[in-house]
Amino acid sequence: MRNKHVGVGVGLLFGVLVLQSPAAWAAGDPQLRIDPGNASPGSTVTVTTTACGPDVTYGKGESVAGGQFHLFEGNRKGVLRGEFQIPAAGASGTDTITVKCPPRIKLTDTYEIAERQPNGAIQAGFGDTEDTDTQVAVGGALITAAAAGALIRMRRRSHGARF
Repeated sequence: MRNKHVGVGVGLLFGVLVLQSPAAWAAGDPQLRIDPGNASPGSTVTVTTTACGPDVTYGKGESVAGGQFHLFEGNRKGVLRGEFQIPAAGASGTDTITVKCPPRIKLTDTYEIAERQPNGAIQAGFGDTEDTDTQVAVGGALITAAAAGALIRMRRRSHGARF
């Protein structure tokens, strides 16, 4: 009886995997790849595509935030690659990229522009951000005190109640 239930579970699992495989296969090769998918103002964005075909060596691209850029043959045949820079004064939000290559192929995709990442240490209310020696000393003292307290507690217990 137990083997019958295991067989039904394995059969259901196999059926689910078989039904999902066409969707996974279709999503496996994106036509337009944007790296990084979450960029910040002032960073460089790389756009790669394989949709233009193996014989095409040139394409044009345009970003709403970054302006026009060109795509040239990448590291493999049939791969076009281009770069552009997001302006440092750019606002956060979504940016749309449009790529065109012969013969009459047009691709459009979007990605996120995040707010600029903080530069340097963030003051969190424990003294000056430059005074890390004091923070390390206080942290070390707290860890030492906790270890000493645990050692004293274990020494006071009887041998049978330690675990």
